[in-house]
Amino acid sequence: MNAALHRFIVTLLLLLGAAAQASVGVTELPGLQGDGPVTVFYPSSSEAKPIQRGPYAFTLAAKGEPVAGNRHLVVLSHGSGGSPWVYADLAQRLVEAGFVVAIPEHAGDNWHDMSKVGPESWKRRPAEVSRAIDAVTQDARFAPLLAADRVGMFGMSAGGHTALTLAGGRWSPSALLKHCEAHLVEDFPTCAGPTTRLNGDWLDGFKKLVTGIIIRQRLDDPNWYSFDEPRIKAVVAEVPFAVDFDPQSLAAPRVPLGLVQAGKDIWLLPRFHIGAVRNACTSCTVVADVPNAGHGSFLSPQPVNLSGRAAELLNDPPGFDRAEVPRVHRAIVDFFRQHLPQ
Repeated sequence: MNAALHRFIVTLLLLLGAAAQASVGVTELPGLQGDGPVTVFYPSSSEAKPIQRGPYAFTLAAKGEPVAGNRHLVVLSHGSGGSPWVYADLAQRLVEAGFVVAIPEHAGDNWHDMSKVGPESWKRRPAEVSRAIDAVTQDARFAPLLAADRVGMFGMSAGGHTALTLAGGRWSPSALLKHCEAHLVEDFPTCAGPTTRLNGDWLDGFKKLVTGIIIRQRLDDPNWYSFDEPRIKAVVAEVPFAVDFDPQSLAAPRVPLGLVQAGKDIWLLPRFHIGAVRNACTSCTVVADVPNAGHGSFLSPQPVNLSGRAAELLNDPPGFDRAEVPRVHRAIVDFFRQHLPQ
């Protein structure tokens, strides 16, 4: 064995050993250019201890120094009204596999500010993901430990819309308007949001009329939107918002694209959203397809204090076994392991 190969093997074993012994650390970086904070999960040398984040309890190293993992960053894009903490279990599984995980807070579409939900946020989100990559890879603690040119990206729901955009898709508000004009009743949650529903009574006509007026005002934009971030080399889209994409733009994504489908998603009906992506994309990988899962079933820990229509759309449907959640998370980790090799 020559000396160079010996040094490589020794270094690799040391890195793998460090990752295996590491705990999961968490910290928050300031966003760049006025963005919200970026929550970072990472392999840490420090002991994990109980911490509280809002209503959620975790065992994490909140002040530990990062250690070498597999040199890859994965950025997670949260759903509408989301926070980092409902993705914490997936983030921890990724860290245990050696990844550093960054979750940017999307402006105007997060747990404390929903003033820009929809196309206004979707136009901004890809750039926020790009700047989150900058924030982590330029940080003195993380920069030496990461290969900045091979980044993974995961998105769920509205974050899945961001994921499809960063995989090479293009979308238009007018495409969403066209869909809603054709399928308003069938796909009412997509077009009207979670604040109201059709109940089969005399108010339905009024709700449809008002929704039609609002969406014609908000979606009067025929432009196509896309975003190129060449550092992203693998993407997973989970239950993505997808009816506004040009199918041809997703026929051959620019990077490996994995899909996670929930068969009982009543917020973003699979046949209109992820089903359309699967039909268009000949090279996509179905990372997981769980027939009994709902829109929010793979969030872990689950959102708390949901009520009304939001609870109906996000809570687990009857018959869903949450033992499926770790299996889906492992499948997502394996996808990134395959496409972002050490």
